[in-house]
Amino acid sequence: MNRVLDAYALLAFFEREPGHDTVQAALARAVEKDSYLLMTTVSFGEVYYIIIRELGQQKADEIERIVRTLPIEIVDVDIDLAMEAARFKARYKIPFAYCFAAALAKLRKGELLTGDQELVQQKSEIKILWI
Repeated sequence: MNRVLDAYALLAFFEREPGHDTVQAALARAVEKDSYLLMTTVSFGEVYYIIIRELGQQKADEIERIVRTLPIEIVDVDIDLAMEAARFKARYKIPFAYCFAAALAKLRKGELLTGDQELVQQKSEIKILWI
């Protein structure tokens, strides 16, 4: 099963917040199975922006270099992903960036790793692994 990270999950991992151990275990399983976790460019962009805002450009660039070494495939947004994200946005009152992570999980028949309770409404449409 594909596993999808949202910005919340990756930030929890880097900031060692509650749930970081679940993300770390998922990354370790990906290494063991020679596979990847998935993340949209939008979700990664959100992580990058938050790190710049909170810790500065140098730290954001360091995080970007680290992410490139992890078993994470950054998935570009195409028209299908954008349309599915738009459908989520039309149905739920959540930030648009979250819709891309949910859309990727749905299109790839995967499981979304998140701790963001704003996504609780979507559990009927996608599988969620709460961190």
